[in-house]
Amino acid sequence: MTLDPFYLIVDSAAWIKRLVPLGVKLVQLRIKDRTPSEIRTEIRESKAICAAHGCQLIVNDYWQLAIEEGCDFIHLGQEDLAAADPSAIRAAGLKLGLSTHDETELAAALAATPDYIALGPIYPTILKAMAWAPQGLARIGEWKSRIGNLPLVAIGGLTVERLGGVFDHGADIAAVVTDITRNPDPESRTLEWIRATRPIPPR
Repeated sequence: MTLDPFYLIVDSAAWIKRLVPLGVKLVQLRIKDRTPSEIRTEIRESKAICAAHGCQLIVNDYWQLAIEEGCDFIHLGQEDLAAADPSAIRAAGLKLGLSTHDETELAAALAATPDYIALGPIYPTILKAMAWAPQGLARIGEWKSRIGNLPLVAIGGLTVERLGGVFDHGADIAAVVTDITRNPDPESRTLEWIRATRPIPPR
């Protein structure tokens, strides 16, 4: 499976409408603290926008809604994975990405036969409080050697300026949140990410 090396993560369809038309080809909708009906609406709007622009949409956490809305890719954290129904997810034909932060979580993720593995935080992150210290670049190489041909997503504190080290150490995909959404000019920063990652050939 080939995924774009630039992986945008946002918390609303409004962000997707704003940034996907610029050329984003891989985006995660990561919504917290909203009602199920609000989340369903956000998923529907995001799905339509991504379909119109040839962008792969990945829904975070809400795998039941993703199935009901005809989505084809979800991302789960470890707690969400433990509470999910993998057989229902696979029966619906959904692809699956999983977060990992340590060896135990990597083993659990690999047992679920995901379509990609995410490792983080690579650098300190302001997105949320983390129980794990920054992994560092060397950990990327360790994870890649463990997962083989599975795509490896690096996440946490990434910026355009840090991309070289991330890819040189074995990551296939770089995920970004605050470097774009908290930038004073998100559109320009998105284009910088696209220019910085697009020449990288798929692994």
